[in-house]
Amino acid sequence: MQSPVTADLTGVAETSLWTLYHRAAEAARKDSVLPDPQAVRLVNQLDFPFRQRLGRPRPWVAQILALRALAFDGVVRAFLSARPGGTVIALGEGLETTFWRVDNGQVCWVSVDLAGPLELRTRVLPHGTRQRLVSCDVSSDSDSRWMDMVDPSHGVLVTAQGLLMYLDAARVHQLIAACAESFPGGMMVFDTVSRRISAWLRTGGKGMGGYTFPPMPWGMDPDERRMLRTVHPAITATRDIPVPVGRGLTGQLVSRASALPVLRNSRPLITCLHFGAVGSAKA
Repeated sequence: MQSPVTADLTGVAETSLWTLYHRAAEAARKDSVLPDPQAVRLVNQLDFPFRQRLGRPRPWVAQILALRALAFDGVVRAFLSARPGGTVIALGEGLETTFWRVDNGQVCWVSVDLAGPLELRTRVLPHGTRQRLVSCDVSSDSDSRWMDMVDPSHGVLVTAQGLLMYLDAARVHQLIAACAESFPGGMMVFDTVSRRISAWLRTGGKGMGGYTFPPMPWGMDPDERRMLRTVHPAITATRDIPVPVGRGLTGQLVSRASALPVLRNSRPLITCLHFGAVGSAKA
């Protein structure tokens, strides 16, 4: 049995433990929508008061987070099907375990995160030769050296799962523009909360399952997605990534939220941007 590893994360970084906790709870089910043995192992190995700090994992929350991860997995798998030796850059990856679910044996994987979460990640997850870890603060426009470390010639997919909502809108646009400029022919996939949820959390409201999240300055409603194409001339298309159908009523509602008026403007969005050469015609 592996020795316990202390997880001392706070603020936005702590949310990675909340996500892991629920993803592991879903993975432990016999009818799980997302088999994730690495997540289950991590929760058992980490020395962290999960129940005291985060409460009891709620099955509906656990499934929603697992379905979000499954949607991201689908984008990564599709990218690797087209570009088997491509590079996936995972921004603010925390303790996400996507690599071990989608690895095709050829992908180059770059984890970009703050020093604290990255140090914990190196202690508890077995990184191989095709995985690189880069300590950077993506909330700062002056810390972009991770972009210079990537060869875009074999294709690049940038992922930002559970990250961009913690940045302000100006920084989000700067980051998207920098990715469009640096990775022509690449893609970027990220999730966002709605404007209503962003405003609620900024005033101290609790999030899913009663957890007190840090403020989320950036929110975006579905009708605003098309405006992202104006952030940089190399952004050629934006598209919605649907959440897969899950288990029971929760799994149905999450997948079909876009068609339900009461949920349409409050649902989280998963968006994929496509990058062409600078000056490409927008699709």
